[in-house]
Amino acid sequence: MKLFDYHKATGLSDAQTKTAAGATLIAGGTNLLDLMKLEIQTPEVLVDINPLGEDEIAEQDGGLRVGALVRNAALAAHPLVRQRYPVLSRALLSGASGQIRNKATTAGNLLQRTRCAYFYDTASACNKRAPGSGCDALEGRNRMNAILGVSEHCIAAHPSDMAVAMVALDAEVAVEGPEGARRIALEDLYRLPQDRPDQETTLHPGEVITAVILPPPPKGRQTYLKVRDRASYAFALASVAGIVSVDNGRITAAALAFGGIGAKPWRNRAAEAALLGQAVGPQAAEAAADVLLADAVCHGDNAFKSALTRRLIHRALRELTGETA
Repeated sequence: MKLFDYHKATGLSDAQTKTAAGATLIAGGTNLLDLMKLEIQTPEVLVDINPLGEDEIAEQDGGLRVGALVRNAALAAHPLVRQRYPVLSRALLSGASGQIRNKATTAGNLLQRTRCAYFYDTASACNKRAPGSGCDALEGRNRMNAILGVSEHCIAAHPSDMAVAMVALDAEVAVEGPEGARRIALEDLYRLPQDRPDQETTLHPGEVITAVILPPPPKGRQTYLKVRDRASYAFALASVAGIVSVDNGRITAAALAFGGIGAKPWRNRAAEAALLGQAVGPQAAEAAADVLLADAVCHGDNAFKSALTRRLIHRALRELTGETA
């Protein structure tokens, strides 16, 4: 780890000024410190934003305002989250270990970096880590990599479980920066890799995430299903956050977001539309899967994710619609 200066933020404007000047924010540090130890990120200045106090969960406009510094464990256990947004609670509890959830923050979880093996290996070519160097994952061991939203420059998958559930819930991110405050649909916070995989978000220089805004809870059943190599502390091979309403045996509303298969938390409105009006049953799942996976681009080891995701959609819809397996 290279030497760095440590600064404790005295306020939001202080954090914004330091960030605009090139400093790196730190709160829980559960991802950043690993990247610093491996010298993948080598910030000259770290700005500790824990003093900002954005660590409360409060009701707002029928939904919830979740402060950027709310710990993942606290968010998963909050009574209103468990009651109104069980998909979010389940997603959080499926990610990382209890110790990490006690430390990791809401904003930090959203901004965590990919776990692509080539991103973490400084001897490998990685356009996300070193723009223009190439992407060894394209022809390498890419079992964990994405099949949706990828490009010829990067096939890294986004690692967050929490973000997948929040995208399904139509969450927004509240940010403040030199140009004032704004809200961004969480889905639009992330950039696709295209030819600049190193540019991962739509945040402007100096902008700081202050909260996540959850809208009023949606109607219907909610679930989060995650397929991984071991039962705990493993990133998703494929996951789905689902919210579905059924009336008289037909699907009337649906929101599906996916993890482990996309370059960002993945939601396809056309796949959801394919479910509307469909009778509960496997034909509905097939219709949604056909639309979702039409754009899949597989690379060798990760080709199994297409079939795995299709089965996951079937399993999720059986649970969400009350269909007998």
